[in-house]
Amino acid sequence: MDEAKKTSAVRNAYTRGVLAGHVIDIGCGPDLVVPHAIPFDQEHGDAQHILNYHPPESFDTVHSSHCLEHMRDPKAALFEWWSLVRRGGHLIVVVPEEDLYEQGAWPSLFNKDHKATFRLNRASTWSAHSYDIGELASGLPDAEVVSARIQDDGYDRGLMLTRINRWNRMLYRLERRRRRLLEALSRRGVGTASVDRYCDQLERRFGKPVDQTYRGALAQIEVVVRKRS
Repeated sequence: MDEAKKTSAVRNAYTRGVLAGHVIDIGCGPDLVVPHAIPFDQEHGDAQHILNYHPPESFDTVHSSHCLEHMRDPKAALFEWWSLVRRGGHLIVVVPEEDLYEQGAWPSLFNKDHKATFRLNRASTWSAHSYDIGELASGLPDAEVVSARIQDDGYDRGLMLTRINRWNRMLYRLERRRRRLLEALSRRGVGTASVDRYCDQLERRFGKPVDQTYRGALAQIEVVVRKRS
């Protein structure tokens, strides 16, 4: 779903105000965080090395939602994104929370291009590719972390798995095939909503992993950082 739009709906007045200036939106796809933002996605270049495309301190706010987990070196990419922020400006980064989204599965079941997982202000992790986004943000030069919080609006923790095994993975692969079949039937005008709900309920009883973000829930961390003047 449109992750930026879902996140915008739960943002506070401070963060919305930060987005009023000169903004670049990294990894935005067709879902710009605000209409006046400068888009930067794959067709514009490599976000891992964004300083090749924009000079340092050229934006009031650098925003990125669900892009950092796709970077080859998230720490280095975050440092370059931070370099784009003017003095007194802000960096806003949203990443999936590893427990809520990945649910102990690696490589990711829900997005095969994920190269990293993220946690917030805790040492323990099941992931060998985990970064503490709070620690990364506070370690940026002249950084003041304004806010850092897990956003789980609409998320049902009763459906969350803590460990995924071969059985769970097989169920998820079957669910993906079933969903493609139902989508094909729907395009032909065949009603599938009741069958879809029944299959979901049945599969969950057997421990099928559920991507709740597909249906509108948040399973992420948002960090807002200000660059000291």
